[in-house]
Amino acid sequence: MRFSFTPMKEAPLKLLYNETQCVDLLAARIRSHLKGVSDSRPIVLVCVGTDRSTGDSLGPLVGRSLDRNPSFLPPVYGTIDRPVHAMNLSETLHEVHRDHPNPFIIGVDACLGQLTSVGCIQVGQGPVKPGAGVNKELPPVGDIHVTGIVNVGGFMEYFVLQNTRLSLVMSMAEVISDSFLQSVARIEPLREREALFPSQKV
Repeated sequence: MRFSFTPMKEAPLKLLYNETQCVDLLAARIRSHLKGVSDSRPIVLVCVGTDRSTGDSLGPLVGRSLDRNPSFLPPVYGTIDRPVHAMNLSETLHEVHRDHPNPFIIGVDACLGQLTSVGCIQVGQGPVKPGAGVNKELPPVGDIHVTGIVNVGGFMEYFVLQNTRLSLVMSMAEVISDSFLQSVARIEPLREREALFPSQKV
């Protein structure tokens, strides 16, 4: 008799944004996901959110920071100036696949959670599901995801997102951006620079 075993999905890494060595640990986990990506797959970031809501601005803040940093080579979709949100998400994903065949997408988004998890950043396999916290049906984003729990969910989510502290969101965005920059710096020697990171930026 033969037995087949399905590899277990790696548990997400979840850390408080101001925890000691948070950036190093997040970067190491992102790097571990990137190591297994085929040379033929361009890496693309899709940072979901809107500048019209404090809590939902996490993704665009991360996108803005990385898009303006010349040392960060992957294309970035979703910034404060050009956000990727509910109204243009499907169109943006179509554009990503059109311009970057068979991409490895990293989805970045804010989310709501339990009170004890507010301020936590999570890196995990599989897509982020934008709009889930506010009961919207939107396409999933990403082969892996990086999410930040910006406030408490479960009641009046729109109001909660609108009244999230900007200080917390900006601090979390800075940690996430630094984690991406560190992970990219470490992974580059393992693959051809241009093959891994397309030079085109959005």
